[in-house]
Amino acid sequence: MSEASGRTALLRATVVIVANGGLRALTYRAVAAEAGVSHGLVRHHFGTRDQLIADAMDFAIDESLRGSNMLDTGSSAADFASGIELLAERDGDIQAFQYELLLEARRRPELRPHAERHYRAYHEAISQQLRRLGAEDDGLADLIWFVLDAIVFKQLVVPGDAGPALARMRAMIEAAVRS
Repeated sequence: MSEASGRTALLRATVVIVANGGLRALTYRAVAAEAGVSHGLVRHHFGTRDQLIADAMDFAIDESLRGSNMLDTGSSAADFASGIELLAERDGDIQAFQYELLLEARRRPELRPHAERHYRAYHEAISQQLRRLGAEDDGLADLIWFVLDAIVFKQLVVPGDAGPALARMRAMIEAAVRS
């Protein structure tokens, strides 16, 4: 296993541990057990628990955005809307991990920069796509992000049919691009 793939395995394991047990369940031993390595390797790669949390949040954001196609510069309005829909339906562990950190940031101010990075990254991805598609509307970017955030959170807690809301969001995106 290369150092990069070993580090990625540890980040994935961190996401799973926090998604399923919250930050209170996050220990070097738990991450090591989930990744199938010695706990010394976790300390070697990240040094501190806080660094592990920070790197895992960056990993989760990047994985989530990449998997949604929201960063794809060649996408049409329909592709962009489809990417948003994918994000709402994607990897629950990655989304749950991010929400766990967001809620914990409310109690622990040292985690606030991670929460800010989370919101900034998604908002910027949405804003950039809208601008690229010709819809220079910060209010629309805010609305899409707030609705998407609510849908993803709701789907984690009480899954249901988000189709009508996602269809409406798709129509709003396509209308904004046409105007």
